[in-house]
Amino acid sequence: MKLDRKKHWETVYETKNPDQVSWTQEIPKISLKIIHSFKLNKDAKIIDIGGGDSKLVDYLLEEGYNNITVLDISEKAIAKAKKRLGEKASKVNWIVSDITEFEPDTSFDVWHDRATFHFLTTDDQIKKYTNIATIFVRGYLIIGTFSQNGPKKCSGLEIKQYNEEELTSELKKGFDKIQCITEDHLTPSNTTQNFLFCSFKR
Repeated sequence: MKLDRKKHWETVYETKNPDQVSWTQEIPKISLKIIHSFKLNKDAKIIDIGGGDSKLVDYLLEEGYNNITVLDISEKAIAKAKKRLGEKASKVNWIVSDITEFEPDTSFDVWHDRATFHFLTTDDQIKKYTNIATIFVRGYLIIGTFSQNGPKKCSGLEIKQYNEEELTSELKKGFDKIQCITEDHLTPSNTTQNFLFCSFKR
């Protein structure tokens, strides 16, 4: 199953452009707003889980953050992001890994995840993820998933929808909820996906 998951995402990033995938976001406004609310130093360690070809890293670099890690299961997604950033890509720590097998060598001040967590549909996958986050996050955690008003599938894969109580419950052992908000994300094909974003403090 693991290999299939990696293969799935490599195929997606090999065959589709940003305007052909539903998660593309020109400006990750909500993510940036939440990160700004933490009032961090520019050398704070920030990791973007499933960041792939997302533009969050572009904006963080532009704002002067200098300790950014981007993790994605897809090598091709990261290659696309590196190409887009050009010389700036050398300022980022890039990691190709399945999040449930990630073995960090450092802790993080901010763990950001928009639309990776909801692809974990078994108790075992969810537990592995939350264990890693609990050990290696020393500051804040941001998770964006499809809400219960959002899609039930993404990129042809089943996902797990969440409401505020369910997401908080999955993380209650290591994190205190700060706030949750919902956002309607307009996809490149003009459909709307309802997201739930929750921020937590370790």
